[in-house]
Amino acid sequence: MERIDDATAVMTNSEEAEPGEQGTEPGEQGAEPGEQGAGLRRRDEERRCHSASCRSEVEAPPPSSDDDDDDDDDDDDDDDNEDASPTPGCRNTFDSRRQSSPDDQLQSRRPDIALIFSRKQPSLSQSVSGWQLFGRVSRLSPSKQPRLIQQEFEARQVATRCSPSHNASGHQSPTHNASGHQSRRTISTTALILEDRPPNLPSKSSEETQRHREQYELMVLAARRRELKEAQRDRQQQEQRVRQEEQVCSNTLIWNQRILPRWDTERSSGRTLDLWWGGLPPSVRGRVWSRAIGNELSITPDLYEIFVSRARGRSLSDEAQNVMDRDVSSTLPSLCLFQKGGPYHEALQSILGAYTCYRPDVGYVQGSASMAAVLLLNMEELQVFISLSNLSNRPCRRAFSRGDHPTMLRYFGAFQVILQEFLPRLFLHFQSAGVTPDLYLLDWILSLYLKPLPLEVSCRVWDVYLRDGEDFLFRTALGILSLHQNVLLELELVSIAQFLSRLPEEELLSDRLFSCIAATPPLSGNRKWTQVLEQS
Repeated sequence: MERIDDATAVMTNSEEAEPGEQGTEPGEQGAEPGEQGAGLRRRDEERRCHSASCRSEVEAPPPSSDDDDDDDDDDDDDDDNEDASPTPGCRNTFDSRRQSSPDDQLQSRRPDIALIFSRKQPSLSQSVSGWQLFGRVSRLSPSKQPRLIQQEFEARQVATRCSPSHNASGHQSPTHNASGHQSRRTISTTALILEDRPPNLPSKSSEETQRHREQYELMVLAARRRELKEAQRDRQQQEQRVRQEEQVCSNTLIWNQRILPRWDTERSSGRTLDLWWGGLPPSVRGRVWSRAIGNELSITPDLYEIFVSRARGRSLSDEAQNVMDRDVSSTLPSLCLFQKGGPYHEALQSILGAYTCYRPDVGYVQGSASMAAVLLLNMEELQVFISLSNLSNRPCRRAFSRGDHPTMLRYFGAFQVILQEFLPRLFLHFQSAGVTPDLYLLDWILSLYLKPLPLEVSCRVWDVYLRDGEDFLFRTALGILSLHQNVLLELELVSIAQFLSRLPEEELLSDRLFSCIAATPPLSGNRKWTQVLEQS
């Protein structure tokens, strides 16, 4: 304020010198002294009013409507005082203003400025009313204090602690601990859900308030029950995973120390067959598979190098190469190991190219890339080629690879016999819907169940298939249909084909599937699969 007054005074002094200079001009020399004094006083008043208005604009913030009226009254009073006081010159007027205290001027002319620069904040009662949920506090319905909310929470904890879910020692049960986070989250929303309506809406009646409270309590109770069930299920699954991991570690020691060193004598023992049915440990799966498959074709490493060099010499046809490239690009895409740029891409291409050159009468069969990829995950490159060649030479796989339709029809007919005997309702439904075995069995056999089942489950199917032979492939198909029989009975032809092409992934699918396979009763008359196949 003092700086503004000083600047105004300096401007006034400079302006006082101008009339004298202007009076020396030719047009002003003939003026009378009285007229000259009246003109000077009129100019001084105009400059004084202009200076006061500029100073008020600099000092004052944007005022409200009420403040504007007060400011106008104050300005009028000041102008009256200035006109009434004897002012010999503008200099005396500004000196008298400069002698006044700045604090007095703030309190008299702009009382709101002190409020702006003070540390005292306006109370909540002066704020705009609105929704509490969106950050604006209502004037008529204040929010709950944190201490009150904490007291309500502690009271609920005491009530919960006295419930039967706690044991005699006063601690929470494991089930309640598993869902403690969810319970706290539900309790914390009580203050918001039970809040009264905003003031701009009609208030609730006592009956409506009671009904809403009861509905809320039922919602919370149902949510807690659901959370308890989910926590119990998760705990059971976690415990089962731990037991499975411990069992795998124990089985690995048995395979490495007892069975594999004495393979010829221990292979057919009851204990080995039981361990084999439960699935091979991943660390010994490759060695067990290679010994179970064998090498009836007597393939040597030199023979493999010869066919690899032929495949690299572009001896494959363009059609076979294109089919193989598309098949490789879609092989186990979730692993990202066999696609172009992956660590196993070149090895898989070499194995498939070598096998195509090794069996030109068969050529490349779609689905062979998945089989070679699973073998490559568990074996070395040379052993993969040996196992793939011998697996493809087995009767069932060879008939499906070559497209031997008479032999394939015999397999389909034998499967129809066992399907009619074990699942008669599903057999009749398939007949009425026009579903034939070739609609789903062809892909299942060609991929050895890698296409419809997850990788972990299909590997266990491979374990038992290499133990029992090709009849287990059809027992697996029967187990899949038995597992999903209730769903298949409600579907039509197109939906059945889509469902069986890729089965839904479920928790503990492996155990459920093998339970259905184990529950399959023997054929009537104690017939075996080979006998049914011969009679078809």
